[in-house]
Amino acid sequence: MNPDQYTVVINGKPQGPYSLNELKDLNISANTFIRKPGMDDYKEAHAIPEMRELLGFTYQKTAPQYFAAFDQRLLASVIDHFMIFGFYIVIILTSYLYIEGKEQRIMAFLAPFPLIFLVKLLYGSIAEATKNQATIGKKLLNIKVTDLEGSRVSFGSSLARNLSKIMSVVPVFFGYLYSFLNKKHQCWHDIVANTLVIKDRLI
Repeated sequence: MNPDQYTVVINGKPQGPYSLNELKDLNISANTFIRKPGMDDYKEAHAIPEMRELLGFTYQKTAPQYFAAFDQRLLASVIDHFMIFGFYIVIILTSYLYIEGKEQRIMAFLAPFPLIFLVKLLYGSIAEATKNQATIGKKLLNIKVTDLEGSRVSFGSSLARNLSKIMSVVPVFFGYLYSFLNKKHQCWHDIVANTLVIKDRLI
């Protein structure tokens, strides 16, 4: 497909493809959804550089409208924990090559176990502050962490968010369940850190 061909959502239905010059003859507003090959999802016309140049739009920063549901966030967390636990098991089994005795091996397995949660804390804080804005689990589910305007968060905000998860766990995971009562699906730790977990727009 020609990379200069665009699909335009008109009256709720994708139409096209159109060339860049053909777009001039369409009634395109700054908020019209447009997509071209290589784009992961539709974007509003004002968010596409060549549309701004062609039609004179200015970029409008808008808050996210599509939020990750609890089941998506839970599955992403399970994937991340499973991945970290897998690395932990590999390291422990490797250590058994040098450790003899049943009791010593049990201690070698249990003693460093709390490190799993520390690794998850640091990994989540770093990964969610990177360009991808997501851990591997979130990336696989096409969700990511943003500030309230949909922009990338700083490491400090990401760390505060992950540290605050203890508030969502105690008591009885109510801070996580609170996402069902919040229209933006924010858990308590999201509210504390002024963050959102958003998903790709679907059309």
